[in-house]
Amino acid sequence: MNTPLPASADLAAHIAALEARVARAEARGEVENLFSNYMHLHNGYEDARIIDMWVKPGTPGMRAQYSNKGIYTSWETITEYHRGRPSPVGKLLLHYSTTPSIQVAADGRSARGIWIVGGVESGLTDPAQAANAPEFLYEKDLVNGQKVWAHWVAMKYEMHALLQDGVWKIWRFRCFEVFRAPYGRNWIDFAACTEAVPDFQRFHENLAYFGHDGKPVWLPDTDRPAEDFYQAYSTQTAQAVVPRPPAPYDTDPETPAA
Repeated sequence: MNTPLPASADLAAHIAALEARVARAEARGEVENLFSNYMHLHNGYEDARIIDMWVKPGTPGMRAQYSNKGIYTSWETITEYHRGRPSPVGKLLLHYSTTPSIQVAADGRSARGIWIVGGVESGLTDPAQAANAPEFLYEKDLVNGQKVWAHWVAMKYEMHALLQDGVWKIWRFRCFEVFRAPYGRNWIDFAACTEAVPDFQRFHENLAYFGHDGKPVWLPDTDRPAEDFYQAYSTQTAQAVVPRPPAPYDTDPETPAA
């Protein structure tokens, strides 16, 4: 059914409201593309290009959190995660994002979104390097004399974007792992196994990725302690909706002055 046009005196306001709705719908699509492009580049080990997707250095309110280890709050420490990330031979990273829930601020200057991400992570590790990681991360058989790690993974992501110089940029970023399990075992069995190893959680919280020859690469030192903590799947706890789907909002209190 077509909605009748308002009286001529209100037509300008009606058009302005429609234009604002269209602008917010277009912004939502651009924000979803921003996150999807991040994931495509990350899967292809082109993290150096992700650096340019972040807001400018010195932008108020920018931050990133990759685990319960802590929070990065400066452009330099945030982008250190992506700087120099290698593309090891024989390594496969395939994360695919689903279930976006995105809200664009009424003022059109910021947006908030969450995603669920699933996929696989895998590669080959020199046996000498494998000695630096728990044995249960690897498959039993060797391939070309190397240890194999092949994992199912699921994660949750939260991204806040900022419209900066007419382009949507990553402003805040948070990701955490919901579960992982080697290809040869299920995630419940694996969670029970890791819960019995006190040092594994510390190893996992500090691990950024496995580099060349499967060498563990650690997350940089954080700028401040974590404030919000996540709970990965455990046989001892129930799941929770974290992060929460974003609610409609007018403006972000940390939005820089125009």
